[in-house]
Amino acid sequence: MGSRRSYGSYNDGCAAAHALDLVGERWTMIVVRELLLGPKRFTDIQRDVVGIGPAVLTQRLHDLEASGIVQRRRWSGPGRVDVYELTEWGAGLEAVNTALSLWAVASPALPRDADMSPDTVVLAMRAHARPASGGPGERRVALVLTDARRQDAPPVTYVARLTAQATTIDRSPEPQATDAQVSASTRDWKACVIGGVPFERLPAVHVSGDRATVRELLDATSLRGPSSSHLHAEA
Repeated sequence: MGSRRSYGSYNDGCAAAHALDLVGERWTMIVVRELLLGPKRFTDIQRDVVGIGPAVLTQRLHDLEASGIVQRRRWSGPGRVDVYELTEWGAGLEAVNTALSLWAVASPALPRDADMSPDTVVLAMRAHARPASGGPGERRVALVLTDARRQDAPPVTYVARLTAQATTIDRSPEPQATDAQVSASTRDWKACVIGGVPFERLPAVHVSGDRATVRELLDATSLRGPSSSHLHAEA
């Protein structure tokens, strides 16, 4: 990618080395990360990846397209703009992103006070997701997150589905029936998911519907493992 020599050019046939040739350039995996939950316009990616310039983003997208990791297509919605999305092969990089997250969370230098984009918070939840403990049947939680890094950021909606077999969270462009809804900034929701702060202690986290289901969601996705938020709430 670019003018950097590949590991293969040094007669290194390791598949991991080849993977680094494909996605090891600065910003590349961050761009991939922002596409893991669905397609985005160029302006959406630049908005969500704070610090990347348009020229660098253009180059990274070009390289990812050339490698078969990303494809560009015309969006069928209003405006008929182009969007970028991961190919089926590129979508497999979520497993890589998950593995990196699970490994790096133990780092003493992890910037725990830094903010995250809505998709990044949800990807952290997905990386640590476990089956729910609330019994049979499916429970749903609508999660509406606003990027704390920008005052004009539009809210992004996701739906979490909790069952005894798995907990999944996906971006949801269309309204769905849910058992509960959470509205929060990414900073406050990160404090719940990563910091273990009970949502009842954060006035800016607005919860409607079944609050027990929201606690169950946090128990199933928190980086700290099953929480005692319900005990804190009852204390």
